Amino acid sequence: MRPDLELLEGWRAGNPTDGDELVARYWSSMSRFFRSKIGDDGADLISATFLACIETKEPIENLKAFLFQVARRRLADHFRRQARAHEVDFSLSSVIDLATGPATELSRRRRGELLRDGLARIPLDDQIALELAYFEGLSTADIAAVLEINENTVRSRLSRARDKLREVLATLATSEDAAFAESQLDEKAR
Repeated sequence: MRPDLELLEGWRAGNPTDGDELVARYWSSMSRFFRSKIGDDGADLISATFLACIETKEPIENLKAFLFQVARRRLADHFRRQARAHEVDFSLSSVIDLATGPATELSRRRRGELLRDGLARIPLDDQIALELAYFEGLSTADIAAVLEINENTVRSRLSRARDKLREVLATLATSEDAAFAESQLDEKAR
């Protein structure tokens, strides 16, 4: 398997096969990132995220972290347009607060969906941090780059985010179901 940055350079040099391989490698991660926040309406945001790989002038050290950093920015732009607001504070707003539609209408009855429902109810930066750590396996340094904060803040944010998630899950389900849903984070990390 060719390294990400080698594929990126090939894509930038005009080799569409390298671009196709790179997009295929990260499409499901980007799709999952946007789907959990805005439902199935994220195709344009995913495309814009990949386009940023070609257009950026800044050096890229870790492509996966770069993609999530761009995805977070595109998501913020999307919510700003939707809210017709200049600023959307992900550290305070949840997906539910931003009224994003079908992704927020997850059934609370099924355990498999309870975790996603709980994640959708915590502040977006907390949701993103947990997803990047547990679903995408990003390092603390990479999460810090995506969220544009320092590594120590990432560690404390992850701890606080789990606490917030635990509190939200306790309001959505029985203690047994809530504990089961939270344990799915650890399973995703494996």
